[in-house]
Amino acid sequence: MIRVLLADDQALLVDGLRVILGAEPDIEVIGAARDGDEAVALAIRHRPDIVLCDLRMPGTDGVEATRRIVARLPETRVVVLTTYDHDDLVLRALQAGAAAYLLKDLPAQELVHAVRAVVAGQTILQPAAARRIVTALSRAGGQAPPAPEPGAPAPPEHLTEREREVLRLMAEGRRNRDIAAQLVVSEATVKTHVNNIFSKLGCRDRAEAIVRAMALGLVRAPRP
Repeated sequence: MIRVLLADDQALLVDGLRVILGAEPDIEVIGAARDGDEAVALAIRHRPDIVLCDLRMPGTDGVEATRRIVARLPETRVVVLTTYDHDDLVLRALQAGAAAYLLKDLPAQELVHAVRAVVAGQTILQPAAARRIVTALSRAGGQAPPAPEPGAPAPPEHLTEREREVLRLMAEGRRNRDIAAQLVVSEATVKTHVNNIFSKLGCRDRAEAIVRAMALGLVRAPRP
């Protein structure tokens, strides 16, 4: 059973999410928070698999709540679900450790799919979010995310051509099976390439790898 915590100050939306997610046999909504502080407290208390978190909430915002939850509960995955799509907040949310950035106008079944995919270890980054990351980086003068820890493996220039190709497709929001189909290889092969990319860029997950790769100019955002 996938245990989900909701964090949003809009009661009507929370009720809608309860209905959508509660209708799925493998998903359980275990609670709802109205602000960032309450989201952190409930996450620590209940240890959900997923926190669906808005960015704009009273008091502590979704970015800071994400940072605290990820720091305290590394097994809990935070999915940012918001209508607020300013470029800098997209970047900050991903750098804080969000595993996905989704807009609230996406179809219900896409939300359900995203929840299951994130629990399975995927990072969901829609192409629109990828474009906003590039915009945010350009406004910041192309400043890259924090450098890898000392002793991290090989620098980005040691990526193979196939790894760069996989990275470009990742930046477009493609899942492993979609990448495998396009490159005509197995999903296991794609997973190996993805893990190598994480290792060489010194990153933990897809979102961090994409942010770093864009900052370093290794990939570009997909066109609208």
